[in-house]
Amino acid sequence: MPVVGMAHHNPTMRAVMRRGLRARGIRLVGCRGPEQLARVFQAELVDAVVVGAARARLENTLSLASRFPRVPVFLAGPFRPDDAALLLAYRRGGVRAILVDGVDDHAAAELVAARGASRLRRHALRDAPKLLRLTEPLQIRAWEEVLGRVGTATTTAHIAKALRVTREHLSREFAAGGAPNIKRVIDLARVVCAADLLANPGYSVATVARVLRFSSPSHLSGCAKRIAGASPMELPRLGLRGVLGRFLKGRMRSRL
Repeated sequence: MPVVGMAHHNPTMRAVMRRGLRARGIRLVGCRGPEQLARVFQAELVDAVVVGAARARLENTLSLASRFPRVPVFLAGPFRPDDAALLLAYRRGGVRAILVDGVDDHAAAELVAARGASRLRRHALRDAPKLLRLTEPLQIRAWEEVLGRVGTATTTAHIAKALRVTREHLSREFAAGGAPNIKRVIDLARVVCAADLLANPGYSVATVARVLRFSSPSHLSGCAKRIAGASPMELPRLGLRGVLGRFLKGRMRSRL
């Protein structure tokens, strides 16, 4: 499950965000500041971060944004007209959007989820079902479930249980019509996500393997080789679309 890290003291916004994000399959993690947020990146699949605006936090927040540019950073606070220079410094440093205390409290979950890293990955892969020959409702539902579980060590049995079908039925029906088998698609989703994460300078291969719940960096390496014919370090150059393209060119069915 992806997480949103929040280092901002607004009990109302935090409570509403926690409920709203949970309904979208995202967990909120409370932090004391940018330094603790940075540690969350080392253990969890981070979808976005929300940081309270303060001049003392500017340097550390912008450092976080520069190390993880593909993860949106939201700035929150009770902003006043004389905060203009501070807000400009944050925006120039990579902060994506602003949440105003007392104004955006009840819409914060929707605003953050709509611009989170997982939503951007889904948008980049919006035509993947068609390219993978996934046309039946069960195939599409399984694809969505796989994407939602990309930060976990997912198996066919997990997907089948979520969809309330047997593992055997899911395996048979998912691969119908020339589609790849579901094990390959689970691997594809994880490697696509790894490619996106490794485009952030703050991530190492070992950290990405840990965040995506691979058993080891060598496990990630082997999976990347099977799916995209590339090493983990080559994945950022390929990008999400490049990984998908490699998969479509002869790697859809074989378990080599």
